[in-house]
Formats: sequence, C-alpha cells, structure tokens
Amino acid sequence: MSTGYKTVKHHFVSVFEEIKKGKGNVDERVITTSQGGRITVNDCSVLNFSCSNYLGLGNHPKVKEGAIKFIEIHGFGLGSVRFICGTQNIHIKLEETIAKFTGTEASILFSSCFDANGAVFETLLTKNDAVISDALNHVSIINGIRLSKAQRFIYKHLDVNDLEQKLIKAKDCRVKLIVTDAIFSMDGDLAPLPQILQLAKEYEALVMVDEAHSIGVFGKTGRGITEHFGVMGKVDIITSTFGKALGGGNGGFIAARKEIVNLLRVKAYPYLFSNSVAPATIGGIFAALKILEDTPELIDKLHRNTRYFRRRMEDAGFKLLGDKESPICPVLLKHGRLATEIADALMNLGIYVIGFSFPVVPKGKARIRIQISAAHSFDQLDQCVTAFTKIARQKGILSSTKF
Repeated sequence: MSTGYKTVKHHFVSVFEEIKKGKGNVDERVITTSQGGRITVNDCSVLNFSCSNYLGLGNHPKVKEGAIKFIEIHGFGLGSVRFICGTQNIHIKLEETIAKFTGTEASILFSSCFDANGAVFETLLTKNDAVISDALNHVSIINGIRLSKAQRFIYKHLDVNDLEQKLIKAKDCRVKLIVTDAIFSMDGDLAPLPQILQLAKEYEALVMVDEAHSIGVFGKTGRGITEHFGVMGKVDIITSTFGKALGGGNGGFIAARKEIVNLLRVKAYPYLFSNSVAPATIGGIFAALKILEDTPELIDKLHRNTRYFRRRMEDAGFKLLGDKESPICPVLLKHGRLATEIADALMNLGIYVIGFSFPVVPKGKARIRIQISAAHSFDQLDQCVTAFTKIARQKGILSSTKF
C-alpha cells in the first residue's frame, strides 16, 4: 500500500460506511441464469420485477440466434475505435435502420446511452449557448451538461411554465437546447413533449429527448414517446439505448438532424475514443427490431400487464408514482433503510426488487421501483402484489403516508 493511499484510505471508508448506514445492505445480488420474468439468485428461483427487459427479449431465441450468427460472420470484436479500423458494414446498416426507425435524418452508435448523452453537450454547445434541462433528468444527461461550457438552466420537473421562464432568461444565447427524459427512470412519468415542442418553436430552441425507457415501450410500433404523441420527425436529437427493451444488451445511439450527426462523428470524444459496438450486440439488436416489427402485440401485452398491476396495487392500498401506462411503477418510501428492508423481505418471498436511495435518488425519497415486463403473467403479477401487501402489513405501513 502506498504512503499516499494510507493517508486517504480512511476517507473512502467513511464515505462508503455513511452510504451503507443510510441504505442498509449495499451488496449486489448475483444472478446465475439468463434474464427473464423468472431468474435464479443465490440458488433461489425468484420473480424478477427489477429489470428493464420490458418486452421479454433478453433471452429470446431469435435474439440469441442473431448474436451468434453475427459472431460467426463478423467476429467477436473489432479491437479498435470506429474512425481507425473499427467500422464494419453492419455498423452503417444499423445506423441507417435506427434513423428510419426513429423518423430522423441520421444516427450514430455509441457504447452506451450514457456515452451518447455525454457526447451531445460538449460537442454541440459553447459558452455562447444554453442548455435548459428538466430537474429530474438522468444522471448521464447531468454529467454530459457538466462537460460543456454552455450556460445552464434547470426547470422544475415537468413544469412547462417554468421551462418558458428559463427560455426567456436564455433568449440571447445562440443555441438554446431543451433536454428531457422521455420516461423518467425513477418516477415513471412522461415528459409533456407536445408542450415542450410548442415552446421550442416559439423561442427558437432545439429539443433533445432521451428515449431510453420509452423505445419499445411507447407508441403503437414501439418508437417511443415521439410516436406516442404523434410528433415523430419534430425532435432535433433523440438518444436511447439497446440495453432495455431492444434485447437488453448494451450500446446506445443518437438519432438527429444529419448536420448534428456529422459533427458528432468527427468531434464527440465518447464516439472517437471508445471501441465499436460488438458484432454480437448488433446481430441481437437487428433480431430484436425484427421481433418488434413482426409482433407489435408484445407492446399491447406490456401495457395490459402494466394496467393490471397498477390497478391491483392501488386496490391493495398502495400509491404508485408515474404515468398509468408506464411499466416503471415506483413505491415511494421515506428512507433508504426501509426500502432495503422491504426489498430483502420480498426476496425471501420470491420477489426480486431493489430499494433505491441516495445518491441514486434524492435524500428522503427512497423507493422500490417495480418494473413490469411482457414476460410476466397475470399470476406472477398477483404474486408480487400479494407479497408486497404481506410485507407492508408486517411493517405496519400499508395505510401509512409512506405509501
């Protein structure tokens, strides 16, 4: 151990212990099976309600077949970044497919949506520009904004009146970029996209939407909230992931105006200095997109499951956050240790959920985030409701203001 580390080790330990004190158990749970509605954790078979595998494609035979096929043809990996020797024809084809899928002019692939969000602001904005961001945007957006020198304006969550006030303050900036999550990952609510677009038009601003939790979930054909609200082609920048509904692997993208994509391709650091998306991932993504095209009823099943679960939980006395159609169904709690205790108790009843607390969510707003999948049956949803009800009654908090 270096002398330098000895002098600071206690600091790292104290920070960790402080977080552990507020959350309780901080250990990761290890899954020993493939992803699905039912998984095995620590040799126990449990129902999985803590995954963004919204369409149940994470272990779909055709997705696995697509991945294997692409490995056989295109290899395991490129061993390089795109602009050196890491671009294959399959990367170009997927970018063209994603642009068509999202109704945009062009798209560009990234190692993750986190990287995609990290690329936008530093690449496109200067000190003469402004970014206007929803207060509850994903941390990848927040970190991306921090990388830029643009002026920053934060508007109250989903509050279009406050957004307008921030646009007025930013009126003299060259570029005004409004950015919002589509579905907010910890609250399950939807951005008021039509109103945002109207304000953008009035104040000559650009609009960026992170569709990570809405691609494959919202819209008749799963194209996200731009399709859901009937505004495809009107959003300037869309970011999203392949790591949730579209097979649950990794990788992300930006779909945008062609001039924006051109600039990102030559200037965005996360694109220039990260290895290409692996062929197996691309093969799986193509298969997932084909499944989505051929079986749009998966989206219908997801929403039937969501409505059923939300109704059953509300009938049991719980108050869930989020839009009534959102498969993200958070149960709000007052502190992180309670969230962890309930999650652990549910695990003992065969229900896999995770308690979220600071720093993942704000202090005092700990929660258990339940995520619904098309892979769930009504019987499995009933099992989850029954288990939640039992634990809440044991804790004496079912009728409490904590829910």
